[in-house]
Amino acid sequence: MDGRAILHVDMDAFYASVEQLDNPALRGKPLIVGGTSGRGVVAAASYEVRRFGVRSAMPIGRALQLCPEAICVRPRMARYKEVSRQVFSILQQFTPLVEGLSLDEAFLDVTGSRALHGDAVSIAHILKQRIFDETGLRASVGVAPNKLVAKIASDLDKPDGLTVITTESLPDALDPLPIRRLPGLGRKKGDAVIAAGITTLGALRSAPEAALRGLFGRDSRRMRERAAGIDSRPVIADSAEKSISAEETFAADLSGAAPLRAELLPLADRVATRLRARGLTTTCISIKIRRHDFATFTRQRTFSPATDDSQHIAALACRLLDAWLRDAPQARLRLLGVGASELSPSAQPDLFDAAPQPGTQRLDATIDSIRHRFGSGSLSRASSLAGRAKRPFTA
Repeated sequence: MDGRAILHVDMDAFYASVEQLDNPALRGKPLIVGGTSGRGVVAAASYEVRRFGVRSAMPIGRALQLCPEAICVRPRMARYKEVSRQVFSILQQFTPLVEGLSLDEAFLDVTGSRALHGDAVSIAHILKQRIFDETGLRASVGVAPNKLVAKIASDLDKPDGLTVITTESLPDALDPLPIRRLPGLGRKKGDAVIAAGITTLGALRSAPEAALRGLFGRDSRRMRERAAGIDSRPVIADSAEKSISAEETFAADLSGAAPLRAELLPLADRVATRLRARGLTTTCISIKIRRHDFATFTRQRTFSPATDDSQHIAALACRLLDAWLRDAPQARLRLLGVGASELSPSAQPDLFDAAPQPGTQRLDATIDSIRHRFGSGSLSRASSLAGRAKRPFTA
């Protein structure tokens, strides 16, 4: 393979595979990792349960209807992060250009590694074996001239697959693929594209411009290029966190400004606490809202100067929620989330900045210290206690 050599490494059913690795009694069984009540969602599904139509992000209740004998276990994020660190340590032994997308997924640019480790396909074979030898888990790998095609390729022969798509084989490999294989298309947009009679990547690549403009607007040229496997994005190695978030799925749907604000406040506090623990500040706060019918909305606001102050972050999140509720005051919600992005290292604030007051900084520091010593649940802010609902699942 001449030119760029990009790998997409995707761990197979990662959370479920870790659970089956740690507990041999779960191997070969239909396994769901996620909320263990009917209000939870599927975080990961083993291949044994996927045969019944169970998939990630599906409500647990629906998953158990499809496969009543499925075994449900709660997520163990600390364990998944530990295994993820092992996997990424292996990847970084082959190239410094490793771009992590999640705990179980990464792009690698091995263009400059071929002289030392062999061609890209050989590197992919070695990586897969090393991951299995050192973790006991399987990975699927796509090898291609760019990130987009490598990601498509890694999903074509799961589990434990290795798919190679070269520049020369691009049309033959991509054209017959269903339109749903195009990363980033989205379910609703995919439905619209299929309804327009465009069902394959080849059909999208060769569709009349007028048809694409009606579907994608100004984005029509980029979508045609993506269907043709054109992607010039570099693999960017960065270890910095891009966002920090917390969310809750409620035991029963909630409505009303006061109960929802009461749920939002501890989420904002959790995000702010995580920011301070990592020595970070934010200039962008967002909220995630999921209605009872699973329609999901996000709202965000940027601001200056950067902050890690719990009260400030909570106030911003509540304003976003209040603004959304003005258009849907009776909405019943099953999930709320708060996120912080546009992160940067904490710095000494300018004397003239509208920064948090010293009193709030001391309060945050005191609360953080108590929680660090006695546990995260040892102390709660009074503002977050009134009217809170009980919830079985936290993320």
